[in-house]
Amino acid sequence: MRIGIFGGDTAGRTIDDVVADARAAETDGFASYALPQIFALDAMGVLSVVGREVPRVTLATGVVPTYGRHPLTMAQQALTVQAASGGRFVLGIGLSHQMVIENMFGLSFEKPVRHMREYLSVLMPLLHEGKASFKGETISTDATIGVEPRIPCPVLVAALGAQMLKLAGTLTDGTVTWMTGPATLASHTVPIIAAAAKEAGRPAPQILASLPICVTNDVAAARERAARDFQVYGFLPSYRAMLDREGAEGPADVAIVGDEAAVEKHVRALVDAGVTEYVASIFGSREERAQTRALLKSML
Repeated sequence: MRIGIFGGDTAGRTIDDVVADARAAETDGFASYALPQIFALDAMGVLSVVGREVPRVTLATGVVPTYGRHPLTMAQQALTVQAASGGRFVLGIGLSHQMVIENMFGLSFEKPVRHMREYLSVLMPLLHEGKASFKGETISTDATIGVEPRIPCPVLVAALGAQMLKLAGTLTDGTVTWMTGPATLASHTVPIIAAAAKEAGRPAPQILASLPICVTNDVAAARERAARDFQVYGFLPSYRAMLDREGAEGPADVAIVGDEAAVEKHVRALVDAGVTEYVASIFGSREERAQTRALLKSML
């Protein structure tokens, strides 16, 4: 199992800060460096710069919302990052959440699975063939793009529910998850997407799982901090469904927390759940963060 670093929110950080963070991840030997698309720097724009400055580590988005970016634009941006990085980019995309899309973007969140199916029907041909001709209920395209060299990047869909997992397995290279515990990964996520990929004649899917992680001598305090820092994810419906499936009261219950032995055991258990890459979202005090990173380095 590969281990990567989740770069986190870019609010209050400069492009130079992100480049330095990605360079440190590469120097430490981590397999990948991922950025979210939230409400600060544009993730793919920054990763284009990172790709020119940091030569080896895999770069990923975790994740870019599909609403608000036509798949033609998404394909152009993804291929640009691919060109800038020499083919080291993984495009993670997702629906985001109803409250974000409707309240902030002012767009309809009706029938999200239909939206993603139509989106991928345009995005995937553009990435792989440089052209797409599709007419759907919400997205229609007849276009070509001339980005050279055109190096198709892996596409991972943030899929949590069964319908999205089947769609991701059928049409894309895999999935990226957040706040999804090991029991749910093993019994729900991996079997559904793997079966869909097999039925579609596609290779075994990539399963990138991200969970908060903290090596600490004070487990209770760390879980209290996780409950506070990640509390919003306990209220967003898609993540709430995964927490309920895991039998978790909240995000703190799926965070990987404990001493070095306990944390290593939990991370290695993700392999048994079918995870192909763990993207570490390190939290805690400065000392705890340093201890956590050192442990993860020792596991590479």
